[in-house]
This record gives sequence, structure tokens and C-alpha cells, in this order.
Amino acid sequence: PSLMPAPIHYSHEILKKLAELRHSGKADFLGPDSKSQLTIEYDNERPIKAHKIVVSSQHKDGFNQTELKDFIMSFVKSILPEKWMCHNDDFYVNPTGRFVIGGPDGDTGLTGRKIIVDTYGGSSPHGGGAFSGKDPTKVDRSAAYMTRYLAKNVVAAKLAKKCTIQIAYGIGISKPLSFYVNTQGTGEIEDLKIQKCLEKIVDLTPKGIRDHLALNNPIYVPSSSYGHFGRQPDEKVKGSFSWEKVDLVEKILNEINTF
Repeated sequence: PSLMPAPIHYSHEILKKLAELRHSGKADFLGPDSKSQLTIEYDNERPIKAHKIVVSSQHKDGFNQTELKDFIMSFVKSILPEKWMCHNDDFYVNPTGRFVIGGPDGDTGLTGRKIIVDTYGGSSPHGGGAFSGKDPTKVDRSAAYMTRYLAKNVVAAKLAKKCTIQIAYGIGISKPLSFYVNTQGTGEIEDLKIQKCLEKIVDLTPKGIRDHLALNNPIYVPSSSYGHFGRQPDEKVKGSFSWEKVDLVEKILNEINTF
């Protein structure tokens, strides 16, 4: 599983399908610029259905908006789990009307604008620093990847159902000024024990992070679309989405027993 919040997960899946259909030639009336947003209903913190769905997609001039909506709805139904589809009146496609001009021609200044889309869609706190355009020596990028990696491994180790990790650095100071683990009441053991365990088994200096996740490699182009988290590592490429791996589980479980 991607271990991502449902709204951002399915938003990315919808956009991937749009791109796939466009590149295959099956939907040559689509343009490259597109956006998706899902409002999800929850029951006891579990997602149960899509309440509202918004999809904006660039298209060729003159293409019928009703036909575009029918086309997009047809494959969104197959992406969502059974019985998740919202009512037709709650499914919006290009709600502002025509979407012919897109990309840099429609908006200037793209780098660093989409920090929430790049991460968890607002379901988790964000330090505010953008990823794209920065090399891995910048903790805005590398430390965010490390916190994703650690939190995912904590959940994969079944020590918690949810895990949020906060880390802070000071300019010119290699070790973190603070490191905090919060399992939001879902932890099987005390959060402080998990925190101490992680601090012991991973070097959280900027260099330590880059070395552990192999970030000093040309791996960043794929992350320029569909988000930086919840992705599948390419085992043939060193460092490819390394922060999505759950290869720390065994070490965590071995170390946690010493506390």
C-alpha cells in the first residue's frame, strides 16, 4: 500500500490516468495541464466514500464540456473503490468552463508552488519549504524525505497506525535542534521510546540523511509530477524514491526491544 491519505492518493491516480490516456492517443483532445481534488467522507477516521470530486483538464478548443465530463467520470469510477463514487451533481469537471490555455502560458512562477500537493494534500503538517528546485543538501527537501521514511517504517513495523514526525534544524548546525514523534494515540508503545529508537539507529545530520537515502544521485525528475510521497521506488536506480522503502522495519523492531 502507498500509506498515503485517501484524498491525495486518489487525486494522483486520476491525474496519472488522464496522462496515460493522453499519451496513448486515446484522448488526444486533452492537454497536459490538469488538476484533481477529492473531498472524502470519513467514519471513525476511516475513509468511506468520495463526497465531492473536482477534475480540471486542459483540452482542445471547442471540445464539448458535457462529453469531457462523461469521459472523465467513466474512468474515475474504476479508480475509486466500490461504492465510493459521488453523486453526478457532486462531480465537477472544469467548473470555470473552458480550459484551453494551461501550463506556464496560463500561470507564471511554478517552482515551489505546490508543496501540499507534493506531500500529503493537507493531511499532515508541513514545514513550509518547497522541494523542487533544491538539491539534497537543503533540509527542506532531504529532511522531509527522511521524516516520511521514518514514519512509514514505524507504521510498517506495526508500532502505530499513524505517525507524524517533526524535525528542526538551525543554519550551520548539523544535528537536529528538535526531533519529535507523535503517533496520534495509535501507538503500541510510548512515543518517546519510538523517538529514542529512531534517533539511535539513524544519523539525522544532513549528510547522514543524504548518505542513508542515497540522495546524491540524479533521481528527481519523476518527482516533478504526481507528488513526492506514496511512490514506487525503481530498484534499478540507486536512490529512486528511497524514502518510500520499508527496509528499516527489522532494525526498528530489534532496537525497540532494548528500551
